[in-house]
Amino acid sequence: MKLAVIALIPEMLTAVRNYGVIGRAFERGLAELTVINPRDFAFDRHSTVDDRPYGGGPGMVLKAEPVIAAVDHAKEQVGEGAVVIHCSPRGVPLSQAHLSRWIADGKPLIFLASRYEGVDQRAIDLRVDEEVCVGDFVVSGGELPVMMVLDALIRLLPGVLGDESSKNDESFVDGLLEYPQYTRPETVMNLSVPEVLVSGDHRKIALWRQTQARLVTEKRRPDLLAERKKTVLETDNRLESGNDPKSRKFHE
Repeated sequence: MKLAVIALIPEMLTAVRNYGVIGRAFERGLAELTVINPRDFAFDRHSTVDDRPYGGGPGMVLKAEPVIAAVDHAKEQVGEGAVVIHCSPRGVPLSQAHLSRWIADGKPLIFLASRYEGVDQRAIDLRVDEEVCVGDFVVSGGELPVMMVLDALIRLLPGVLGDESSKNDESFVDGLLEYPQYTRPETVMNLSVPEVLVSGDHRKIALWRQTQARLVTEKRRPDLLAERKKTVLETDNRLESGNDPKSRKFHE
């Protein structure tokens, strides 16, 4: 998968590119990453990429021209069909569904990591396709959110994880948080592993894990359960009405 990141501090991306299973994915050629500094596309001898905001206010804003030029250069590197994604507190909440869709689409992705008070809106209007947010908090720059997105995205690529089934058994994949996990020893400070997990009965274990995942989600993220019920209801309605493509094909 071809990826590009536009960032004012490109050195930060080495943490993703050089370590762990994600680093090995780059080594094995499962993903390619191009990092572009918008300073390389500034128009003056001082490589100025920011300026005061119109209308006044604190901080600085990334200028439109260097960002637009950097995006255009990134498209030349990864392909014209690339989708440009801006990590921003104003974006829609990033979900596992976004990642799965990007993987399924198979298009090159360009991530814009802005800084300061953000980027000139004209650059967003002219070049950005999607804006996503990794959480309801603010950090000093977009590099960290982009690194989080890259990690979450690349681990979904076929062949990246040693056990491919593991990515189907994690939080958010089925609209639920993950069930509790245990390992050896069987007892730690008088707390023992639930008996069902050492019973050897795989059917009971699967049922226990499903129940625990639902209980954890209900307690900590009831919004996920509500969304999950909505999705299931919509699917059932499509099937009943015959509007689901698979359903139509079956009846044909």
